[in-house]
Amino acid sequence: MNTTTAKAASQSVSPSASPSADTAFASSTGTPVKVAVIVGSNREGRFGPVVAEWLLARVRGHEGFEVDLIDLAEVDLPTSLTFRPSAEVLAELAKVTPKLAEADAFVVLTPEYNHSFPASLKNVIDWHRDEWQAKPVALVSYGGISGGLRAVEHLRQVFAELHMVTVRDTVSFHNAGALFDDEGAHRDPAVAEAAAKGMLDQLHWWAWALRSAKEVRSYGS
Repeated sequence: MNTTTAKAASQSVSPSASPSADTAFASSTGTPVKVAVIVGSNREGRFGPVVAEWLLARVRGHEGFEVDLIDLAEVDLPTSLTFRPSAEVLAELAKVTPKLAEADAFVVLTPEYNHSFPASLKNVIDWHRDEWQAKPVALVSYGGISGGLRAVEHLRQVFAELHMVTVRDTVSFHNAGALFDDEGAHRDPAVAEAAAKGMLDQLHWWAWALRSAKEVRSYGS
């Protein structure tokens, strides 16, 4: 497109379209981003809570976030999906569905089991759909030599199917058990903290951008 055509095109835009979008984007900046931190493992003897405490401290310390915790060890959903859940299943869904629906963004903490993420995490994902759509998710992993990164890459594919945005940067803990002391403190936290800040900065930007866009136009409309 040449300069003359570009100028003419810009002048033909309705003057009311831009201000309304600008107003919506500006109004969203002062509202904290609601982020749900999901602890994906429910295995007996899991190491997840140690990493989760470290992670939660970084999320809570990041300006602009309002944090909620979803620990899948406290949610007992059946693997048989149904459109007519029983009262017992509805009670379990009530522990997690409202938190997912209210969240603007997610941080998912996952171990790696057999080169992928745990069934507890896949199960809670599959029980929901609209609660995930058009929201960003950051991924934090832990494990042995791979640091859980194979689980992260599998999750990216699943979340893409649900119309989510996975932020580019991750935080991974390789040989995680050796990285934390008996009190749950990271022995050499500088690199992990820098990685967490970069990841959370990206998550906050995407959450703000997507939430603001949905204030102007609902997703899929």
